[in-house]
Amino acid sequence: MARHTTFRFCLDPTVEQKVALARHVGAARFAYNQCLRLHLDAREHLRALIRRGAGSDAVDQARAGVPWSRFSLINALNRWKRSEDAGRRFLVTAGGVAAVEVTGLAWRGEISAEVLEEGAVDVGRGLAAWTESSSGKRTGPRVGHPRFKKKTHTHGSFRMRNRTKENWSSIRVGTGDRPRSVTLPRIGSIRVQEDTRRLRRMIATSRARILQATVTRGVRRWWISITVEAADLHPVIQHPARDSDDATGWVGVDRGLHALVVAGTRDGTETLRVQAPKTLATGLRRQRRLARAVSRKKRGSTNRRKAAARLARHHARVRDTRQHFLHQVSNQLVKTHDRLVLEDLNITGIMSNRRLARAVGDAAWGELARQITYKQQWRSGRVVVADRWFASSKTCSSCGQIKPDLTLKDRTYACDTCGLVRDRDLNAAANLAAWAENHTPAVVDGAGRGEARVGDRQAAGPDINACRRDGTGPHTRVSETSPDDAGTPVQTAPAA
Repeated sequence: MARHTTFRFCLDPTVEQKVALARHVGAARFAYNQCLRLHLDAREHLRALIRRGAGSDAVDQARAGVPWSRFSLINALNRWKRSEDAGRRFLVTAGGVAAVEVTGLAWRGEISAEVLEEGAVDVGRGLAAWTESSSGKRTGPRVGHPRFKKKTHTHGSFRMRNRTKENWSSIRVGTGDRPRSVTLPRIGSIRVQEDTRRLRRMIATSRARILQATVTRGVRRWWISITVEAADLHPVIQHPARDSDDATGWVGVDRGLHALVVAGTRDGTETLRVQAPKTLATGLRRQRRLARAVSRKKRGSTNRRKAAARLARHHARVRDTRQHFLHQVSNQLVKTHDRLVLEDLNITGIMSNRRLARAVGDAAWGELARQITYKQQWRSGRVVVADRWFASSKTCSSCGQIKPDLTLKDRTYACDTCGLVRDRDLNAAANLAAWAENHTPAVVDGAGRGEARVGDRQAAGPDINACRRDGTGPHTRVSETSPDDAGTPVQTAPAA
């Protein structure tokens, strides 16, 4: 078990199951807000003691009682949900004597305990990110303090951990005579629209183990993402091992707006060129029309809610189309090249340019880099990131002369020194490949395979967002994934 991946299915719940799912979504939001409220109340109590000049023992005890970590937040939530503050009722006897009965959170028995605990975990993660960002330990954009979640009837999600025993699992896929189903605690068996054969076969042969499941409410649809810990890909589809002193075979990947991806070798041979689909720009006219329709409806009316749902479906369709295309491009790159070089783009700085922000966001350079990075790791390939200040576009790939007056509208690179005339993007890809050969030492792991080197700040994050394609295929050993199981193209699913 060496990699994490996620299977995403569209749910087809009954009316009763929709109510139960919505109840769990609300419980997750309630647990998050309550944990944040307990944390803030404890900090306010600590500040009040300091203002009053309380003793050091009282201040230290109050400081130790502030829940910061996910475990302390879970314990604080568990204490609160059984306390009188969470719920009580008055009982009057026949003799007219009134008594108070502590009930705690009355509806906690209707909700899975994992949902409430995961809400506390999210608060702990948010607080940790805020403190690390404030102290300078966390790089990247500044992270703000966690805020309370608002109640909504159209979006939301909850997460459940998988609890296992000897021959039992709390989250099951395809049980009994319903292969297209997922069983969740407190909710039961829910029908899914896609085929679950791939995941069921991997679990049955001990090549995958369910870790958690996240249920998301979309626009008129429910989705479930099952995160599993899976075995390594089959050796047949992994890239062959290279010698430790081999510094060749690098392919530069230039990301742009005119052409989304241009891949080329050091000698200027173009291996791949993909034009950007521009999904946002294509549907911008419809998006503006739908947005105007929302603004013209009365606030709080049924027609406004319907118009907002139509606008949300359009955004979901644009997002799904872009994501599907990026998976196709990243799969084509990692399947045909074992060594890739990416640019360290300052996407945040580029997005500050109001003339380029929309086009750069539509291209999704960071998401493409993230997909290339983890998919190349799965296939035992290597990914390096060139230095951010390396002028790949302004440098001649033949003589190395830098052309400082090159502008964005110049689509052809013409060198004034050696006379080289080459496509601008292909010239940048060739420079990236040459940079990797000159600056990257050979790195191999214990198995003799190239190690993927991750350095793109836009490609950070857990490797759990790959979807699987449908199909079957033989496998050689139980501990290995079959060649068909190793595919990572995004599966076709209806837009939310």
